[in-house]
Amino acid sequence: MTKNETVIKWLGEMEELLTPDKVVWINGSEEQTEELRKLAVELGELTKLNEEKLPGCYLHRTKPNDVARVEDRTFICTTTKEEAGPTNNWEDPAKMYKKLYDIARGSYKGRTMYVIPYSMGPIGSPLAKIGIEVTDSVYVVLNMLIMTRVSDKVMEVLGDSNDWVRGLHSRCDIDPENRYICHFPQDNTIISVNSGYGGNVLLGKKCFALRIASYQGWKEGWMAEHMLILGLQNPKGEVKYIAAAFPSACGKTNLAMLIPPKYLRDKGYKIWTVGDDISWMRIGPDGYLYAINPENGFFGVAPGTNEHSNFNALESTKKNTIFTNVALDLNDNTVWWEGLNKNLPENALDWKGNPWDPAKFNKADKTTCAAHPNSRFTAPAENCPCISDEFNKGQGVRISAIVFGGRRAKCAPLVYQSKNWENGVFVGSAMASETTAAAAGAVGVVRRDPMAMLPFCGYHMGDYFRHWLEMGKKLGDKAPKIFNVNWFRTDDEGNFVWPGFGDNMRVLNWIIDRCEGKADATETAIGYVPKPEDIDLTDLDMDMETLKDILTVDKDIWTKEAEEIEEHYKKFGDKLPAELRAQLDNLKANLK
Repeated sequence: MTKNETVIKWLGEMEELLTPDKVVWINGSEEQTEELRKLAVELGELTKLNEEKLPGCYLHRTKPNDVARVEDRTFICTTTKEEAGPTNNWEDPAKMYKKLYDIARGSYKGRTMYVIPYSMGPIGSPLAKIGIEVTDSVYVVLNMLIMTRVSDKVMEVLGDSNDWVRGLHSRCDIDPENRYICHFPQDNTIISVNSGYGGNVLLGKKCFALRIASYQGWKEGWMAEHMLILGLQNPKGEVKYIAAAFPSACGKTNLAMLIPPKYLRDKGYKIWTVGDDISWMRIGPDGYLYAINPENGFFGVAPGTNEHSNFNALESTKKNTIFTNVALDLNDNTVWWEGLNKNLPENALDWKGNPWDPAKFNKADKTTCAAHPNSRFTAPAENCPCISDEFNKGQGVRISAIVFGGRRAKCAPLVYQSKNWENGVFVGSAMASETTAAAAGAVGVVRRDPMAMLPFCGYHMGDYFRHWLEMGKKLGDKAPKIFNVNWFRTDDEGNFVWPGFGDNMRVLNWIIDRCEGKADATETAIGYVPKPEDIDLTDLDMDMETLKDILTVDKDIWTKEAEEIEEHYKKFGDKLPAELRAQLDNLKANLK
């Protein structure tokens, strides 16, 4: 399959370590993929769904002890602890290789070793990277065929280069006590053992596309970010691109696939989805910042996804999709999850495969749910009705604006623009969200998640901030403008004031107008806030006074915020760039 000596050597070592009964190379062909689907059904790994209603779709159930990413079992293994930084779990690489190899040794006996050569990003794109994952799971193979670009062409593009990421996955015994997801950024290596859950085993996803790629980007002068990419088309047909980072539960996928309100649709506004989760960004030959989505599919959370909350995401799941840990509706052999619709299935199996009793369902008690709260769909991006024409092109889209956001009941205004790139990095570094569900502990607790990269940065976050600042210097006056949004301001009764969803388009329009110098703004202590009349409220049940209220910057709240940022910054020690310390001092002075 390849003459690349580095690949041949590594695969030889893996075969010797894992002792599979046979080795199968994955080539991405429809014939081979169909054979694998049939095998997965025979093995009981997949259940085929209603071919008329959900063509090419399957259901998979993980073990109940293996349903989500495990951050306490996720390690960055660098030569020194300092390199991994205070926000990552660190372990010595030599010690971890030995431990993981001892766990994985002989674990493919009686099994097949699947070799998956894949491209993150369009094959051959100057912004793309190549990985090879070995796995003993047909489920993983079928998911990787959706989430990445798998083809014989991948090895042709790689040639004899050593610039590829090694990925070893072994299910072993799905033993949570010996479950590890380890990254060796200095060796371009990922090892995952004792899990079968997507986020831990689809090694192209967070493992490569963020943890390893963020390190590569730092060393090679580009950026791997936890960001959606969308194109905003105006009535003249011009498209401008925005990259945006949000912590979980802040509507990232909804924004990526936004449907403009009718009033703006009728005028000719459209949104095009380039990516819903990850953005790789490089400076182009013209000096501007260009981004690709390195993924080829969506690995989305099912509960809460419906035709009203996210029509385009739901449409994406209608064919050739793998559903994980959702309920099986036995009446028509389709899937169901909480929030899909109000029709609780009378004859269904829950996510564990047990009969489900809708009479016992209590929304407040997750144990009574039919679908697991973190149940997923793996859907091809090409299924999305609003997928961008640029998605497969490979040269990337030029980013006009970078947007940060989070859930803040009273703190951040609806939208504001940073004063410059350096100030924008400060805004991103202090990014925070307030906890919502009581199940996650106290409500309203502020959690800092810089650039939404806290669980995904593959090296010291102080160095990561410094890298952002360096990128800004290279971009100079061609740098995207940086903004912060907050769709979640509440009134005194705790109700959201801004309607959100499609109406967020009104804020995006202001952001693009600011990038093009077409809209005015008012300077405040934290940055530039829109003049209320510049946010289009046509057909919206909101008066100007209410809008003014969610655009206000409360100095008392922000004084407390500055103190909390000070505390947050302490963990980065002397690695915190002096520029960010100066930005914080500046904020405090402005608030006085």
